[in-house]
Amino acid sequence: MPTDTVPPPPAASRLMPAKIVYGLYVLGYFLGGIPTLGGLIYAYLARGKDADLDSHLTLQIRTFWISLLVGLVGIVLFFAFGLGVLVLIALTVWNLTRVISGFVLALSEQPVRGTKYLGLVAV
Repeated sequence: MPTDTVPPPPAASRLMPAKIVYGLYVLGYFLGGIPTLGGLIYAYLARGKDADLDSHLTLQIRTFWISLLVGLVGIVLFFAFGLGVLVLIALTVWNLTRVISGFVLALSEQPVRGTKYLGLVAV
């Protein structure tokens, strides 16, 4: 009598916390940055469980703090000289590229080994 074997459910991704943080960072673009703060807090809380996960979380944490600092410089330059718009546009491209390239790596279950092109792309 043949028995039907049901395959086990897929194991939860060990990079799921990183995927959640990437999603919160993207949501932050549409909801005024509040989800981004939640993502930052979650990234800090999820660290230390897995080296591959930590590579993504480190990228995400650094992306947040660098974006915040450069964004503040861009705002000051905007009000002081009007040039801040260029800084803020470049920052947006830099930030989105890091988030998207990191998210693609997380979706393929790959760690972040570093960045290239002036920290623009996670590899």
